[in-house]
Amino acid sequence: MKKIFLLILSLFLIIPKVHAEELAPNAKSAVLMEFSTGKILYAKNEKEKLPPASMTKVMTLLLIMEAIDEGKIKLTDDVLISENASSMGGSQIFLEPNSNMKVEELLKGIAIASGNDAAVAMAEKIGGTTEEFVKMMNEKASELNLKNTHFANVHGLDTENHYTSAEDMAIMARELIKHEKILEYTSIYEEYLNKPDGSKTWLVNTNKLIRFFDGVDGLKTGYTTNAGFCLTSTAKRNNIRYITVVMGEPSSELRSSDTTGLLTYAFNNYKLNTIIEKGTELGKVKIEKGKIEYGTLILKEPVTEILKTSDKNINYQKNIKLNKITAPVKSGDVVGELELLDGNKVIKTLPITIKENIAKRNYFDNFLKILEEVLNGKTTI
Repeated sequence: MKKIFLLILSLFLIIPKVHAEELAPNAKSAVLMEFSTGKILYAKNEKEKLPPASMTKVMTLLLIMEAIDEGKIKLTDDVLISENASSMGGSQIFLEPNSNMKVEELLKGIAIASGNDAAVAMAEKIGGTTEEFVKMMNEKASELNLKNTHFANVHGLDTENHYTSAEDMAIMARELIKHEKILEYTSIYEEYLNKPDGSKTWLVNTNKLIRFFDGVDGLKTGYTTNAGFCLTSTAKRNNIRYITVVMGEPSSELRSSDTTGLLTYAFNNYKLNTIIEKGTELGKVKIEKGKIEYGTLILKEPVTEILKTSDKNINYQKNIKLNKITAPVKSGDVVGELELLDGNKVIKTLPITIKENIAKRNYFDNFLKILEEVLNGKTTI
């Protein structure tokens, strides 16, 4: 009897091997991307222009996070809720007109409950009007080279000339996730939203995989009759993060199962090789006319590559090429490039930046430098 029980149990524990050609069978289009490299590992009709529904809010959230990081707004700022914002249909958090809500509360309302009213309120806060904010969205899409995307609103309700593709959606999601704080909100499954009158609204995440799939901490669902069921998702395990997009699914259950299949395939079949850790210093470089004589060379981002689990890591050679650097320079200024070579073949070229802000020497600094060199016997006068 015990053997029969163990046999039955083992059958339930078997995870079927998923092949790439079997992925996202129910979606009109789909993409699987590795986050750090931006490499697409699977694609299905990835350039097809489709309505994104509330996945539109990935771009809305991206512009909000940029405004916060640039100091244009703060999480503690008050936002006046307009009649226009409070009247939004579809998914909402039931904002009262002429009330004030904190930026952080509205951010939660968008990230967790996909509130159209919260999205419009934040668009008006940042852009002045929703029309101006939509213009900002399309400018950002152009900056990211999203060739199959055009926005007509900030929330994703069906309207003419409002579309994106699975590939463009994955690129948008990757940009949003670079603002890591957003994941603190998109990973919340349920929470009470505090209203100005002291009442509370219960928010439940529209992305059920937050609770039911290990590693999922975002990102954005979508549904309209025209768009079908859509989901841009992200998950991280063992220091590797993936982004998935499925569009035009027949049901919420199928969009979840197709997303689960994509993520399971990724985690089972790929690994991340970190070639250079984030923050690794590459040496010092002389700064002409700088108050500080030498600056520190650094890479802004880690250097990684995605490999099949069966592949061996490659030990790349590194070649640094620098420009002549004259002060003033700012932290993050590109001063050269790093070549990664496999034998004689250049595999990747990456920008090298300066770690410090280095001001230009003034006349007094030059006098002190000459005096120091004289005292040290390095020059004569």
